Formats: sequence, C-alpha cells, structure tokens
Amino acid sequence: MILIAMGVSGAGKTRIGEMLAERLKCSFTDGDAFHSAANKEKMHNGIPLTDDDRWPWLRTIRAAIEEKQAAHEDAVFTCSSLKRSYRDILRAGDKDVCFVYLKGSREVLQERLQTRTGHFFDPSLLQSQLDTLEEPGDDEAITVSIELTPEQIVEETLSQFRAR
Repeated sequence: MILIAMGVSGAGKTRIGEMLAERLKCSFTDGDAFHSAANKEKMHNGIPLTDDDRWPWLRTIRAAIEEKQAAHEDAVFTCSSLKRSYRDILRAGDKDVCFVYLKGSREVLQERLQTRTGHFFDPSLLQSQLDTLEEPGDDEAITVSIELTPEQIVEETLSQFRAR
C-alpha cells in the first residue's frame, strides 16, 4: 500500500505524511526531495512551475513508488499532485496507491505559508497552485480538512482508508 499526501503548499503534507508513516510503521518520502535544482530555484524566485517542469519530477516519484512496490514495502509519500493527470502518472493504474487530499481555505494556507521558515517555496506562488489545482473527487482520494489538528487529520485519514 502506498499513501500519497497531496495538496497545495502549506497544507501540511510533510507533517501529516511523517505522522501517517509513523502510525503505519512504514517509510516516508517527501516528494520535494525529487525536485530538480532548477525547479527549486524557480519556486524560490516566485516563478510557477509548468507541466514541462513537473513531468520529470512526477516520473521520478513514480519510479520511487515502484521501488517500494517491488520490495513489497508499504510507504507514505508526499506530492502536491495538483492535477488529475499528475495523479494518473503517480498512480499508474495501481489499486494500492491511495491519495489523501489535505484541503484548506486560501486564508488558512496563506497564514501557514507566511509563518513557515526554511522552505524554498515562495508564498507568492500559492495563488498559482490554487489556480492549477484540480480537486480530486471521492473516487480519487480521501479528503481531510487541514483545519483539524494533525492528530485528528491522521485519525480521519486512517478511518476513511479502512472504510474503503
């Protein structure tokens, strides 16, 4: 089983992904680690990524997912996965890949980004991500509000996952 915590920057993907991995006793991999230096530089400078910037990044994450599957290991990944076409690359038709959409209002996301330190993402890019976001439906992801506490988000995610 592969869980992918998804959503725009500031949604808490890394924190929730780490907590889910701890609860599930499996590995955690942050999708940001797979961004090229050029992608990170663009985002640091407030330049939105294009699909052409994202395709190699997504394929690299998919390869890491396949490595976990080949080793018969469960894992939690994070990836913004903003568009259905991006999620299709990551899922690649696998029934054991499950997305967890961390959904929040622009106001909450903006507040979080303004107080975050040590990340390459320029907060001015939030609107670009929201404009790009194609929210997944119930057929595609578990949706959990980021207005819950991190512990509640993990509990709600696991509850919805078990119900599937």
